[in-house]
Amino acid sequence: MAADVKLLTDREVQQFIVNGYTVVQTDHSPDFHDYICRQLDHVFETEGNLGNNILPRVPEIGRVFEHPNVRGALTSLLGSDYVMNPHRHCHLNPAGRAGHKWHKDCYVYDHNLRHPRFDWILAFYYPQDTTEDMGPSAVLPAKQFDRKISSPDAAETTERDLRFSGPAGTVALIHFDAWHRASPNTSDRNRYMLKFQFARFSAHEQPTWDHRDDAWVGDSSDPSPAVSENVWDWMRGAESSGQPNGLGDPKVGSADLDTWYRYARAGGDVDHLTRAVKEQTSVTIEHAAGTPADNLHGTNPTPSPATLATVGAGNRAVPGMTDLLGDESWWVRAAAANVLYRLGREAEEAVPDLERASSDDHWWVRRNVFEAIGEIAPARLGILADGLTDEDYRVRRASCIGLAKGMEGDGQVVNRLKTVLDDESRYNRFYASLALRRIDIPESRDALMDELFLARWCPITTKDDRF
Repeated sequence: MAADVKLLTDREVQQFIVNGYTVVQTDHSPDFHDYICRQLDHVFETEGNLGNNILPRVPEIGRVFEHPNVRGALTSLLGSDYVMNPHRHCHLNPAGRAGHKWHKDCYVYDHNLRHPRFDWILAFYYPQDTTEDMGPSAVLPAKQFDRKISSPDAAETTERDLRFSGPAGTVALIHFDAWHRASPNTSDRNRYMLKFQFARFSAHEQPTWDHRDDAWVGDSSDPSPAVSENVWDWMRGAESSGQPNGLGDPKVGSADLDTWYRYARAGGDVDHLTRAVKEQTSVTIEHAAGTPADNLHGTNPTPSPATLATVGAGNRAVPGMTDLLGDESWWVRAAAANVLYRLGREAEEAVPDLERASSDDHWWVRRNVFEAIGEIAPARLGILADGLTDEDYRVRRASCIGLAKGMEGDGQVVNRLKTVLDDESRYNRFYASLALRRIDIPESRDALMDELFLARWCPITTKDDRF
């Protein structure tokens, strides 16, 4: 690990797992952050909100996320080869604006299923000194695993919130599924917050933070201690360390997430787990495309409690999940594929079944299947390359990501990836470029450089200075 990054400690990682956030400070000069604020003022006044293009328009923002404290925290939580995702947004909370409702962000233009084993992190950068009356973003600590809260309406919410106030250069990193909102700006000053997204790209094989002790210390206030400890074990690249605890079979309809995690961890009957996955998933199909507060766009539902907890059974769960890949319900098939994805290399024996399921007639199943293959067996170039021509853009994206994870390819794979550089989805174009970069053979380097030179953005060319 590079010596110039400041890694999180065991305690800081455990606190992130429990509470769903950590805060780091950068030490750039005040003039640096002030310059970014002035640039943002100018862009908003003359060009509007540029969405994803705010980074190439104000490239100095990138230096914030290269700061050793930020890189160290992201490395600690996501691994050393984490990726900055292509979606980002500059949030302006003007003076006098009321706050937003509590919500969970969607995974932009994709249908990822939510899970305690987080793959993505949100980063909130504040380029100005931010006091609580300026309406900073707020989170509900330790609620990131919950599908529901007392009320999305902040005036009725009973849970304790935490607001990210602090000096210019404050960066809050939060679990992607954390409940959050913009709080009211009751001051006479505008508040900027630049939201970026980062993703894990390699399996957790060993701790990537300043690791000294395998023991899970936990927190007495943790509402889901078994869930949290499972995430800790997963991040360490370790199998669950729990011992049989005499739990009987939970009722199939039980919605208590921690109970299911304790059951799976204690060697619970995998046939019972499989039945619970099937039955709980079957009755939640309306949630798949519904728009409750935790899934406002109908794209990123939370799987059922038993489905989430099945990862705690490790490879014992694989036969049951491969059986469910043939279930009559497409939603059950999609959920089973996601469990196999979450199991990662523990599910290697499932690869032949996943390859057979790659031609499923439902796009969401195929998307999850290709996601699983890319996580478990990214060297399966043939099947992943086949996904690049799928009719559904989400399947093509999963295939690009799988190939990027594998970091292998040949001329044929490169030629197929080049077709995705013109994809209808801007995000697919990014992940195809990322795959070409990580494959790193002469053909992929040439294709990538040709594309980047063609698409080059000049940050000093504006509508007022065009030539």
